[in-house]
Amino acid sequence: MLAIARILKSYGTDGGLLVSSDVDLETLEKGEPVYIVYDGLEVPFFISACTPKGSRYILHLTDICSLEDADEVVGRDILADVSEEPDGPDFIGWTVYDGKTLLGVVTDDAPIPGNYCLYVGELMIPLHEDFIVSVDPERRELVLNLPVGLY
Repeated sequence: MLAIARILKSYGTDGGLLVSSDVDLETLEKGEPVYIVYDGLEVPFFISACTPKGSRYILHLTDICSLEDADEVVGRDILADVSEEPDGPDFIGWTVYDGKTLLGVVTDDAPIPGNYCLYVGELMIPLHEDFIVSVDPERRELVLNLPVGLY
């Protein structure tokens, strides 16, 4: 289990939760549970609605339907089971290009749920299939076509 969000406070009277997260919660697989720990046990919930609000999200989870329910979980982490996701390929040590521009060497990766990312120095690059131009395992080179403004 990996903590993917923190519940900051209740939002409204219908069980809404204001959460902070470094993960794009909108990309989580629909139908996959998230968990909140109650008395040492991971209790599953499903996201019924997710709305971005600035750098945070307003979440509605199944079975949290009132202000009282929401207040009970304030301050807790929301967990996701990422152990079932396949590990990404090992690109550490590969050279990365944006077109013909050398970005550097992959120093680390971040298997964020729904968004596998590579670190090239201080730059975090989402490794999305739409960005990949070519992969050369023999030369250990990865050529991408990244959106303008990503770095």
